[in-house]
Amino acid sequence: MTIYFGYDKKQVIQALRYHFLTKPEIKILLVLINVFAIGSAILFAFGKVQPIAFLTFSLLWFILMLAIWTLLPRNIYKKSHTFQDEFVMTFNQEKVTLENERGTQNWAWNNFTHYVESPFFFHLYFNPRSFFLVPKDAFSDLSTLQETRDLIKNKLPK
Repeated sequence: MTIYFGYDKKQVIQALRYHFLTKPEIKILLVLINVFAIGSAILFAFGKVQPIAFLTFSLLWFILMLAIWTLLPRNIYKKSHTFQDEFVMTFNQEKVTLENERGTQNWAWNNFTHYVESPFFFHLYFNPRSFFLVPKDAFSDLSTLQETRDLIKNKLPK
């Protein structure tokens, strides 16, 4: 099956947020900062720590969320020319083919390590940090989307 697509900035930003928040190191960092922030708030309420401890962990939480939610996705979107291009992508049993005005790239299914499905995209991963976004709204109808989803599920681990 063949799809034609470009990228919507808001959807790409959301997909990049999803990517960052699914990383184990980010999850652990968020949990730790939240635990320390809650702990410092409780200790502050009982008068066991100075207000600076509570403010420090609150500031760390705010900076981390600002970086993950806003700065990183927008920075990556701005730097990547991929998101400004128009593509033709073909899926079949042997490979995935991507074409644009600059050329053609073929990937055998074993070039991908796994996939993740987010609300707007299929994230096809080459390694833990490198992936290609396939927009779901590029599919002409629900049955074509489901066929592609089934093909991806059969060819790649989740």
